[in-house]
Amino acid sequence: MAWRLPTQIATPGKLHHNYRHHHQIAVSPNNASLSWRRNLSQQPLISLSASFPSTGKCNLRPTVTCNASAAEVAGAVNLAPGTPVRPTSILVVGATGTLGRQIVRRALDEGYEVRCLVRPRPAPADFLRDWGATVVNADLSKPESIPATLVGIHTVIDCATGRPEEPIKTVDWEGKVALIQCAKAMGIQKYVLYSIHNCDKHPEVPLMEIKYCTEKFLQDSGLTHIVIRLCGFMQGLIGQYAVPILEEKSVWGTDALTRIAYMDTQDIARLTFIALRNENINGKLLTFSGPRAWTTQEVITLCERLAGQDANVTTVPVSILRFTRQLTQFFEWTNDVADRLAFSEVLTSDIVFSAPMTETYKLLGVDTKDIVTLEKYLQDYFTNILKKLKDLKAQSKQTDFYI
Repeated sequence: MAWRLPTQIATPGKLHHNYRHHHQIAVSPNNASLSWRRNLSQQPLISLSASFPSTGKCNLRPTVTCNASAAEVAGAVNLAPGTPVRPTSILVVGATGTLGRQIVRRALDEGYEVRCLVRPRPAPADFLRDWGATVVNADLSKPESIPATLVGIHTVIDCATGRPEEPIKTVDWEGKVALIQCAKAMGIQKYVLYSIHNCDKHPEVPLMEIKYCTEKFLQDSGLTHIVIRLCGFMQGLIGQYAVPILEEKSVWGTDALTRIAYMDTQDIARLTFIALRNENINGKLLTFSGPRAWTTQEVITLCERLAGQDANVTTVPVSILRFTRQLTQFFEWTNDVADRLAFSEVLTSDIVFSAPMTETYKLLGVDTKDIVTLEKYLQDYFTNILKKLKDLKAQSKQTDFYI
């Protein structure tokens, strides 16, 4: 099967993409700055910004680059007949991450043929191969490596996000734009994108605004798609709170009353494949939210009770986060730190990251009782880990006795 790719797929250094329906991203050349501006005029092209409400404008450093317009991407055509791809063939992007690996496991359990796009790394992702998946090396920051990974693929499930040490725009914008353009050019039949709950309500936060812009870019690409916004992962609480409490180390928290409805990534994976099989959900925006929203202090208290010991809590006032973010914005080498602190500030600003799930469960045909609660998830974790610690302690005593 032969496909005509866009003449210029997104490559670093050259980005300009026009949204024909509602949005426009205007980018200055030479990697100077990414400027997203809001414009409330009635013109057919409206700028989409990562702007601060007070100024109406915000520059994200450095520039995001891409040369293919929506028309170019839509112009990808099938030049010759070929063998149709199987609907069960999927590519999981970000397969080694917290959510990605659960998507892979679920897909394999349900009989899908799974290919995993993984960055070249010193430690190979052998566990994915052991599970039965095929692993291909590619990097979203290197668009030329993407097309080969899409050959023979029906559905792309995009779980990727940038590493903490990377500029936010490298993977979460430049990489996503390149991937979506390649998917369109290669004739991918369906694209599933994970985003952040309420990302459209925080244009002052670079990560959330980039997520929102990526949603719009996907919607305007013409690809059959599903966008799934997430609130928080239960798995993330293990390293953040459970393990430090067990190891009697400091647990970091804030004085904010932010509430987050955490969800088990296994449930997210299960609901994703239910949605994937339902053609009526194509083109929809879904939000997956856990059964209850929790504050940081409530999570810590729950962990203390289940662990049977008190936590050594170090509280960071939200005002310190705000000051640190403002300070880091003055220096070019700390710009990315400031961007990530902006996201941290939102997560500690008395906002509730939760969404009603009644209609979503009805749409997916899911019973609320089948969704794991945070109490059950953490109880299972602590029960298992405390049993292992007890067994190890017993083995240690036996060894001491015989020696």
